[in-house]
Formats: sequence, structure tokens, C-alpha cells
Amino acid sequence: MYDPTMTDIQLPPSSQAPATGRKIGDVILEVRNISLRFGGVKALTDISFDVREHEIRAIIGPNGAGKSSMLNCINGVYAPQEGAITFRGQTFKHMNSRQVAEMGVARTFQNLALFKGMSVLDNIMTGRNLRMKSNLFLQALRWGPAEREEIAHREKVERIIDFLEIQPFRKTPVGRLPYGLQKRVDLGRALAMEPQVLLLDEPMAGMNVEEKQDMCRFILDVNDEFGTTVVLIEHDMGVVMDISDRVVVLDYGKKIGDGTPDEVRGNEDVIRAYLGTEH
Repeated sequence: MYDPTMTDIQLPPSSQAPATGRKIGDVILEVRNISLRFGGVKALTDISFDVREHEIRAIIGPNGAGKSSMLNCINGVYAPQEGAITFRGQTFKHMNSRQVAEMGVARTFQNLALFKGMSVLDNIMTGRNLRMKSNLFLQALRWGPAEREEIAHREKVERIIDFLEIQPFRKTPVGRLPYGLQKRVDLGRALAMEPQVLLLDEPMAGMNVEEKQDMCRFILDVNDEFGTTVVLIEHDMGVVMDISDRVVVLDYGKKIGDGTPDEVRGNEDVIRAYLGTEH
């Protein structure tokens, strides 16, 4: 049970947010009055919040609060019945996942969707597909410009592998890796898309304390060194309070809190929702 005064994981002082020298910019992503229904079931009701450039923005809430549904609306998996999403000044209501990815939004999923029989390197290479200009026929032949392009993309992927410290496993089939390392590969595939905004759906679910510390460090480094804006769903309140700049709280598809970690920690509506005294 969540105690809003406590944290569950302690990061090294050098890893704690906000990162040194990091500057939060203007609003890069705005969610306005989003409502989503599945038949007669309301998954989201009139949700609004914004995300600023270079910040780590957390979305939290009890199970069934609508967190993953919110990410699915942002990255085009779901089309909300009401409201709109604005990314870098461009407003859209109905865009598919590929269009959103081409705009610069990447996503990891709570349930891993990796190619288990493919190597770490090849899995992360799939994240470069949107960046490849050669057609599939030339890519298959690995001829001329296609070969040079593939070499350039592989160099970028190798840098991501080095960054995530998974060099010893680059040729290993992903299905043979421990769960924590598979989560790293999933993050690497999203980073290969060179996103401006990275959506992380419970990146630390199922991890032990040491694995969580490593993932926290990588998320902070992605945000600091790459300048990537991060929108994070996470159940571990220690992680959320340690690394987030701002937190939005959902409960039964409605927004009940929004602010800094300290503001959210002291919000009575948030406390009641987590402690279960209201329902």
C-alpha cells in the first residue's frame, strides 16, 4: 500500500533528478480535454495536462486508472472520442502510431513486444526502420546506397548498445536474456528512433531493486545527455518521486492531481485514492 510520505528506492546522489545543467523548456506536448470510451465504459474523462521539453513527466494512479489508455491516445493506438493532442504546435485528433512516430514520439510497452528469436542488435535495429530511405528490395540485396545506409544505422545502434551497457549480449537472442536486460533492449529499440518524446509504460515492472536503480540511471541519462523528454507510467512511488519533475494523477479515468512530486505527495485526493478510503 502506498504511503505518500515514503519512497521505495534510493538512487545515488549523482543520479537524482533534476540533472545538473538540465533546463526545462516550453510546452512540447499538450493533452486537452481527452475523453475515451469503450462502448458504455468510460476509460478517460476530460483529461488535460501538458509536458514541457526536457522534463520527466510521470503519470500515476491505481490499477485501472486509465494510465496506459492515456499513452495509447498520445501515440495513436486509440482515437479519443473527444479532445485533442498538440505536439510542437501541431494539433491532431486521429493519427495512427506510425504517423505519431514519424513526428518524433516513441513508446515502450508494459508487456514486452520484442522479437525473442532475434539478437539484441537486430531487435534494436528495427527501431531504425522509420529512418531508412532505401526500399525493401535494395535493403534485402544490401547493394550500393542501401549497404552504406545500413552500416550508418548499425553504427548508431552500436552506440545505443554501448550506452545501455549490453555489449556482451549484442549477438544473443533476446529470449535468452534475463527480464531486466530485455527491458533494456526495449528501451534501446525506442531510443533507436531518435525520439523527441519518449513514452515509457512501466519500464521497471517486475524488476528487483538493483535492476530498478540501473533503469532509473538510464532514464535520467537519456533525459540529460540526449535531451529527450520523458513521459513515464510507473507504480513504484519511490521511483516517481525521485526522478520526476512533475506528476499527473489519474483515478477511475479522471485527473485528481497535478504538480511537483512534493505537491502530489501532500494532495488529499491522491492520498485517499491510493489508500482506498474514498471508494
